[in-house]
Amino acid sequence: MEESASEMMDMIAGAMPLDWVPLDWVTIIQISLVIFLTAVMDLVVRTVFVRFRRRSMETNRVWDDAVAIMARRPARIAVWVVGLTFAIELIGDDIRAEIFDAMPEIRSVILVVLIAWGLIRIVRRIESNLVAAWTAEGKSVDQTTVDAVSKLLRITIFVTSGLVILQTLGFSLTSLLAFGGIGGLAIGFAAQDLLSNFFGGLTVYMERPFSVGDWVRSPDRNIEGTVEEIGWRRTVIRTFDLRPLYVPNSVFNQISLENPSRMFHRRIFETVGVRYDDFSKIEAILKDIREMLDQHEEITKERTLMVNFDTYGDSSLDFFIYCFTNTKVWTEFHAVKEDVLIRVGKIIDHHGAEIAFPTRTLHIPEGLATSQHEFAPPGGGGRS
Repeated sequence: MEESASEMMDMIAGAMPLDWVPLDWVTIIQISLVIFLTAVMDLVVRTVFVRFRRRSMETNRVWDDAVAIMARRPARIAVWVVGLTFAIELIGDDIRAEIFDAMPEIRSVILVVLIAWGLIRIVRRIESNLVAAWTAEGKSVDQTTVDAVSKLLRITIFVTSGLVILQTLGFSLTSLLAFGGIGGLAIGFAAQDLLSNFFGGLTVYMERPFSVGDWVRSPDRNIEGTVEEIGWRRTVIRTFDLRPLYVPNSVFNQISLENPSRMFHRRIFETVGVRYDDFSKIEAILKDIREMLDQHEEITKERTLMVNFDTYGDSSLDFFIYCFTNTKVWTEFHAVKEDVLIRVGKIIDHHGAEIAFPTRTLHIPEGLATSQHEFAPPGGGGRS
């Protein structure tokens, strides 16, 4: 019986991989202790973040609650990554397989990824907190600048973490940068449009010709609408018929662009004509219209205000009204313009005058004789 058992053990050992040895009780206890300590550390980290979050909600700072909320999950995952990789290393010490020798590098790479993930989450949360805080305080929010800074920080974190991972894996950064310089030229030629759009977006972020929420239009292209999003490659503009328009950023370096949202006032420039029969009343009409505009609460007195007789038209005596409204909102502007034009019509009517419309006067020379014969229809239907 003992010989059979010995032979069976030899067979099992022969079937096992080379250098494989079963775990002893000491190793099992060590692994259990590491997992237990990892669970305890996870509980401690969770408790710390819960308390930190409660205290952060009592402050007006924008960064503390971002850290408390966004760094919690990466921190807990990092605790388990460290614990489990140490436990795997303990197994590797007994099993002596080559795959376990890479555990330190794998652990370092995962930790770098988790740190980068946590930092990116924190940056995004701080961005939303800043916008919400400024909006609640009634401050003007430059969404374009906030979005640009946030994206630059996230790109920096991503690139830095990538370089750290490559160095951890044993790559030479000097060789990598040299290769990147040569490869960058090839990529640059192959992706000219992409790079053009990228630098176009960078120009928009730096010069800020428009921001999210602005109404923009281009006299060179069929582009007009409200800016919804500014990305690194393209900008999204919502047209007035509610269609999304995706414009490559390189376009903004080649076209003229208007930004009516940054107007100080809106202009009323209208020409009105009265009849030639009302020539004697034109001066009084113009005087009353000037007084009306001077007293109008929606017409600014800081800009040019003119009401002048302009020209002798074909059918009217034309004068123009030139002034600016206090509001720059398009809908409010048209309401003010409507009120001004109605008041102008009432002033003209008050003076007994009339707004002219195209007419013709036929002058018949004296002594010109006419008879009903001459206008009789063909066929003798007229009367003599």
